[in-house]
Amino acid sequence: MQTQLEIARRFLEQAYQHQLAGALERAVNLYRASLEMHPTAEAHTFLGWAYSQQGRYEDAIDECMLAIELDPDYGNAYNDIGAYLIALDCHESAIPWLEKAIAAAHCERRSAAYMNLAHIYQHFGQPFKVLRVLREAWESEAYLPALDGYHSLLGRLN
Repeated sequence: MQTQLEIARRFLEQAYQHQLAGALERAVNLYRASLEMHPTAEAHTFLGWAYSQQGRYEDAIDECMLAIELDPDYGNAYNDIGAYLIALDCHESAIPWLEKAIAAAHCERRSAAYMNLAHIYQHFGQPFKVLRVLREAWESEAYLPALDGYHSLLGRLN
């Protein structure tokens, strides 16, 4: 017999597959079912991602906040809040969230947080901050697009 956690995990995996296929309402329902069985930071964050794809950024942020309540070390939720604030044109408000994602103990997409932060500094016309962030992304994660961006920007500045 499956445990509630195993069932929740199965709902989460099914939701993710539906989301990738573009069936967002089905994905949302499966994420909710997963959360009812066993709430996890990951499920809240993924539900937030589905909401963001529907243009529901405030709801997406709320889900990420619930994820952080469950697991303050889950960096993906911090990064996603930053990304949603960028989408809402609240670039400055996104910075501390992205910095928290970078510093988080568990962040599967730390490189995304670095790139989002670089995007913000580019938006504000701060090329030297962009260079710093891209260099940090390369040094900490060996993230090749960061190195490419670093060299490209450095070439334009020379």
